[in-house]
Amino acid sequence: MNIIGNFPFGQPIYNLEQRDRTPKRIFVLGVYASAVHARWYGADNKLRISAVAVASEPEIFWRGENAAKIIESIPIPPEAGRLAAAADSFNGPSGRALDESFLFPLKLSRDDTWLCDLVPHSCMNSAQAKALSERYRPFLQELGLPDVRWPDLPKRLIDNGRKDRIEAEVSESEADILITLGDQPLKWFSSHFGTKSLLSAYGKDPDEYGRLHPIPEKIGGRIMKLLPLVHPRQAARLGSHSKDWYELHEHWIDNVAPTLLSSTGVSMRVRTELGGV
Repeated sequence: MNIIGNFPFGQPIYNLEQRDRTPKRIFVLGVYASAVHARWYGADNKLRISAVAVASEPEIFWRGENAAKIIESIPIPPEAGRLAAAADSFNGPSGRALDESFLFPLKLSRDDTWLCDLVPHSCMNSAQAKALSERYRPFLQELGLPDVRWPDLPKRLIDNGRKDRIEAEVSESEADILITLGDQPLKWFSSHFGTKSLLSAYGKDPDEYGRLHPIPEKIGGRIMKLLPLVHPRQAARLGSHSKDWYELHEHWIDNVAPTLLSSTGVSMRVRTELGGV
């Protein structure tokens, strides 16, 4: 296990990778991993932080299963209070959105899909850094808490080494189709192989969005097609999102996705298992 750092309360931050390494038809590329989130109550039972990342997700694009059990297993000093599972909206929302708004509409399941992120571990954003600076770090010595070593989201999401590792995963997956989630996977990875670098460049109207496009150059020695789609944040209206992109993706779910892969060689077994023709 490649440990990157540690979260508040001491649990390690590590890289998440695809576990099932058998061949897949679809390769999904996201941006960066999330985390398991907890509520932190002080010893006086007063809420200190409503949602704080405390552990790496148990799997890539985690759906929130067993969040309470994971959090209960994290030891903290009695004087620091206790942890409880944060609201469901903080645990596994992107994983649930991936299934409900991307894979299921395409008549696919996780068994058909190889999952990957540009940055394979959790990253701290500015709001999280502010909360920890104000409500966690001032009490390290008083409450016997470990300091936090949680990397920020890098300005350059991948370097050449990471690009090569993702390309190697594409080759190992034997996938025919690359699904990119939002602008960043296009900009930082697939554009190296001749694709456009912005989702909007593939169209922002119902007649263009969410179609298959040839990828000009081979990825990992494979001739592939690109399916550029919105980030799960847009599809599931998670936090800050665009109403226009949400509505466009909803139209795609209802009118395009169900038949999009029917002529691309997706196996009859897969289509039958998931309710297709």
